[in-house]
Amino acid sequence: MTSMHEKSIGGDVIDGIAAWVVDAGLAGRSETELLHGFCERCRDAGIDLCRAITIIDTLHPIYEGRAFRWRNDGVEESFIVEYESTSEGPAAEKWRNSPFQHLLDTGGDEIRVRLASGEPARFSYLDTLRDEGQTDYVAFIHRFAGDGIIGEMDCVYSYWTTLHPAGFAETGLSALRRLLPSLALALKCASLKRISETLVEVYLGKDAGQRVLNGHISRGVADKISAVLWFSDLRGYTRISDNAAPGEIIPLLNDYAEAVISAIHDAGGDVLKLIGDGVLAIFKADDPSDACRCALKAESNLRRHLKIIDERRTAMESPITSVYLGLHIGEVFYGNIGSKDRLDFTVVGPAVNEVSRIASMCRSVDRDVVMSAEFAARTPEPEKAGLVSVGRFALRGVGRAQDLFTLDPTARS
Repeated sequence: MTSMHEKSIGGDVIDGIAAWVVDAGLAGRSETELLHGFCERCRDAGIDLCRAITIIDTLHPIYEGRAFRWRNDGVEESFIVEYESTSEGPAAEKWRNSPFQHLLDTGGDEIRVRLASGEPARFSYLDTLRDEGQTDYVAFIHRFAGDGIIGEMDCVYSYWTTLHPAGFAETGLSALRRLLPSLALALKCASLKRISETLVEVYLGKDAGQRVLNGHISRGVADKISAVLWFSDLRGYTRISDNAAPGEIIPLLNDYAEAVISAIHDAGGDVLKLIGDGVLAIFKADDPSDACRCALKAESNLRRHLKIIDERRTAMESPITSVYLGLHIGEVFYGNIGSKDRLDFTVVGPAVNEVSRIASMCRSVDRDVVMSAEFAARTPEPEKAGLVSVGRFALRGVGRAQDLFTLDPTARS
């Protein structure tokens, strides 16, 4: 006689779950929503799941991949875990001793360990699951074909456990095996969307990247906008690069770029281009005075970051430098410029040329930040009270002389 635990799961039920996964994937559901919805429907169908984890690598400058978790035993834990490189340190050791690495080494697709039967765990993590009362464990790898691989994203890993005293029923595992390819494909689609968002944001900037993803990719299509322009550069970088050891140049650029970019982002700005050691950014707001205030907040943030970096690098006996900055406000064209084969989403116009010339005046007036008269005029109080004139100058490549301003050193002390 067939027990309730071994009751067969009809093909129409399996097809219904698979159809939900496809529909949810096409609707753009997140990885967490896909996993949680899948597990709940499997339980409703009679698959006695207690815990589930799906893992997929990604293409990200910091994180190697993400794990998505579900459980119904009343224990609360974060649904998403982002993990860094598993190629070194404790993370590498943990991964080498995992069932997933075993499957990779052997070329297998599935491994099952009946935890309640006293079967040797073989992997230390499974002892933890056994101690928690889990009775059965099954892990899968669903691999992608060569053309479907992006970076390290070459498969979906997953494991599934149950608390049922008899472990997983064969009917439940059979249904799970039929359903998981659909879930893996939906998870891959969701992760590819996340990768595309990450890549365009990292390489184009958040606002420009979002515009590209929204379809603004036609060559020559640009919006005329008013924005605060930020152009900063490293002081004495050529001298440092000539004298410093080759291995010190990239860490130096990364340290100071991190200070500049984080200061801009934290104040609501958007970095458009890294030009060698220079940074071009914009601040937009419905009220131009708000954009000016945000830019000045970013400048203040930057000086705090630089102090910390300089102290750390000095303690390491590494070369240090400083950042000089030009601020301007004006109308620019914001959009796609380039050829049919290579486009750049950026800003162009006379104001862009002017802000770089204004930044270059920092050396002449011996200040870390120089602002245009237009920027000073738009700056609201109380920030405006901290601006002082440094004189009137004819900027190279700019057809008119103009007054330039800086921050009052007595106000900063």
